Amino acid sequence: MSDEPQQQNGDTDPPGWAPRDLPADAAAQGPAPEDKAPEATGANKPKRPKRTGWRRLIPTWRMVLGGILLIALLLVGGFIAGYQLVDIPAANASATAQSNVYLYADGTVIARDGLVNRENIKLAQVPRTVQHAVLAAEDRDFYSERAVDIKAMFRAGWNTVTGKGKQGGSTITQQYVKNYYLGQEQTVVRKIKEFFISIKLNREQSKDQILEGYLNTSYFGRNAYGIQAASQAYYGKDIGDVTTAQGAYLASLLNAPSAYDVVAYPENKPAAVARWNYVLDGMVKEKWLDPAERAAMTFPVPGPVKPANSLSGQRGYIVKAVEDYLVDNDILDEKTLATRGYRITTTLQRKRQDALVEAVEGKVMSKTDDDREADRNVRVGGASIDPATGHVVAMYGGVDYTRQYVNNATRRDYQVGSTFKPFVFTSAVANDSTTQDGRRITPGTIYDGTNKRMVEGPDGPTGYDPANEDDRSYGPITVSTATDKSVNAVYAQMAEDVGPEKVRNTAVSLGIPKDTADLTPTPSIALGVATASVLDMTEAYATLAAHGKHGAHVLVSEVTKDGEDVTLPGRTVKQAVSREAADTTTSILRSVVEGGTGTAARGAGRPAAGKTGTAEEDRAAWFAGYTPDLATVIAVMGQDPSTGAQESLYGALGLPRINGGGAPAETWAQYTGAALKGTPARAFDLDVEEDTGDTALPTAEDTAPGETGRRTPSATPRRTPPTTPSRTPSAPRTTPGTTDNPAGGTGTGGATDGGADTGGGDGGGDTGGGDGGDIGGFLEGPRGTRAPSTRP
Repeated sequence: MSDEPQQQNGDTDPPGWAPRDLPADAAAQGPAPEDKAPEATGANKPKRPKRTGWRRLIPTWRMVLGGILLIALLLVGGFIAGYQLVDIPAANASATAQSNVYLYADGTVIARDGLVNRENIKLAQVPRTVQHAVLAAEDRDFYSERAVDIKAMFRAGWNTVTGKGKQGGSTITQQYVKNYYLGQEQTVVRKIKEFFISIKLNREQSKDQILEGYLNTSYFGRNAYGIQAASQAYYGKDIGDVTTAQGAYLASLLNAPSAYDVVAYPENKPAAVARWNYVLDGMVKEKWLDPAERAAMTFPVPGPVKPANSLSGQRGYIVKAVEDYLVDNDILDEKTLATRGYRITTTLQRKRQDALVEAVEGKVMSKTDDDREADRNVRVGGASIDPATGHVVAMYGGVDYTRQYVNNATRRDYQVGSTFKPFVFTSAVANDSTTQDGRRITPGTIYDGTNKRMVEGPDGPTGYDPANEDDRSYGPITVSTATDKSVNAVYAQMAEDVGPEKVRNTAVSLGIPKDTADLTPTPSIALGVATASVLDMTEAYATLAAHGKHGAHVLVSEVTKDGEDVTLPGRTVKQAVSREAADTTTSILRSVVEGGTGTAARGAGRPAAGKTGTAEEDRAAWFAGYTPDLATVIAVMGQDPSTGAQESLYGALGLPRINGGGAPAETWAQYTGAALKGTPARAFDLDVEEDTGDTALPTAEDTAPGETGRRTPSATPRRTPPTTPSRTPSAPRTTPGTTDNPAGGTGTGGATDGGADTGGGDGGGDTGGGDGGDIGGFLEGPRGTRAPSTRP
């Protein structure tokens, strides 16, 4: 028994501890009841102060943690539910795609493109280098990554939201699921299904099986589904026989199937080559290709297109133009359209489409001869627009889609020549421009038409002195007469007077795409070095016909699938230039038809306005014109069928030269007459800028010392009443001291372009005349642009 003092409760203190002392009052009261101890203890703790003010808006750490846990639970639960509910479906309908049907405005069928070109193969039949090329192009980590790349998906979404363009974030597995099991629709439901199916598929199939399916279902352009069909379509050989360079090109097509087809879109070749280089460089980076072998490779240009016979004649051109229209206007993307099943009603009118084909055949193609070398280079493009609605009512793309694949109505690689000059004058009127000595620019303003006259700018000579055709000098000449004769010296100076940047802006406002090649703000812009398409020029001339009101052209009026309408964008119309500017331009272009270089257009039997044009070295001849009801542009182009190089038209159709006032204007006249047959002839109703009395060249007194040489222009708009049709050419304007003679002369048919296309004079004849030389003598430097000698 211990000798230590015992406590009252029988416990002993630890050894070495002193007995605890209690307060006297506590000792007197005795021990506190056990049920009171907690209350007494809690009374000693301070209460937590309440959150006030802005602090109430900040969640506590408990709330944050709870929220995170809740989101995590929802994500995990959603993933489990989705994985259980979404099964791998059977192959979708795109594996056996139905037809797209293309219709005229009246509902009659133009074409069907439902012939799916596909040939499934085994992965072992695809060369390893081609497999690597596809991986380098689309998914370099395919064999090591999971079915879904979450980081890539978020990155693609972020890039799209922040305006960096639509970005691909899908793995090859996801793309295969989309191609084979689902569809191309951009919906949240489809993306969710794609996510879970990809995960399940990755567990059930090997990577090789997935890659094989992807290669067999992907679209490569030229109506080719699968890499075997693509190999045949582009190189005419089985996939097992293609080279590494060719395989890299096929892999490049997956990014933009048709846009990278350098045969169909020669202007896109730089982008296609860049993508091809990206693929090969990726192969080198992944050590799939030897750097030395890579360095020795050259771009493998694919072979000519061999489309299905169902797209022969104009049908293929129309189908391709409609597809491009749908894609360019964000109505349907290319891969969605390729799933088929769409019913597409165009604005094309069957009567007018047939009339355009007949006119080209009668005035151009029937005059070619297989034994004549130059005739094998002849190409024709045409387009026609209703100015009131912007509807494209007719289009001519070429002699036959199965023989000439490139659409000559939409290609953008030929210079437009003098058909651009009216935009310079329109800009002058729209901007109230004056000459360098202060005279208002109107149809009656006198310019110096001397050959190789130096263009003068505000700071003196610009160093740019374009030549007139055949180095012909005209001396003092009115703007209207200079337009009739297409005098380069006058229009180059006018472009400088107006301001080349203003001229460019006016052209874009009228309808010329702002990214048109060689649409540069220098005085040479007036001579038509830009390479707008026939359809682009038709839209711009339709704006002039509509009194300066512009709206984008319309090629499709309705799209449906499975009875459901596809939303089409609305057409916005705005006043691009003032009515006076457009109508005054029309007034001088009427003179071109009545007594200038475009008198052949009078064959339509309608009041008409228009302009002829010729590209550098006569590689293309143009006529752009309009009546109050219809705007149409016709271009005859020269292209070597073997090399694709642009060629001059010398000797074609049995003529020394082809000028805009010849075959193009004659074709325009026949088509316009037939297209408007049965409708009443309407005269132009014009509001024009009145000529001022201050239009003559300044005299010595005007520029005497102490004088500025500038005068205050004054002009009052004048409304010109509607005019009646006339079949008699009006007398051309002449200026005392000039050598201008009445146009027409004693030629053998057709008008001339003031010696521009013939080397010579004002006389008639399809083989004579010209368009003012359009392109030539350009200065290499900031004030002018020398037109290239050749274009791809």
